[in-house]
Amino acid sequence: MMKVVFHLDVDEEKRLLMALSNISNLLKEISAKDAAISLVANGSAVRLFVKENASYSSSRIEALSGQGVRFFMCNNSLANFKIDPKALVKGCEVTKAGVLELIERQADGCAYVKP
Repeated sequence: MMKVVFHLDVDEEKRLLMALSNISNLLKEISAKDAAISLVANGSAVRLFVKENASYSSSRIEALSGQGVRFFMCNNSLANFKIDPKALVKGCEVTKAGVLELIERQADGCAYVKP
């Protein structure tokens, strides 16, 4: 099984769109059932996943989530930017600490990609 974690830590929409395209392209090459794909957002990148900021990307995030891609948002960053987890795009999950999630995923054998 292929395991990969994408990492976003800045609120640049072009990086989010690149990550979503990378994930979509990866899923064209391999079956979703043969992969464990996740994206971890921490720092200011969590703002990209707030519904009101994600008008263009929300449908893509929800579609990829429906294909098994997991989107992890750093709780520390959400708290720092005073973002209510209920304001996030459907399919986003809150993780205790983004940096810890990245470390655990890599320790579990995930390839690390930073668009």
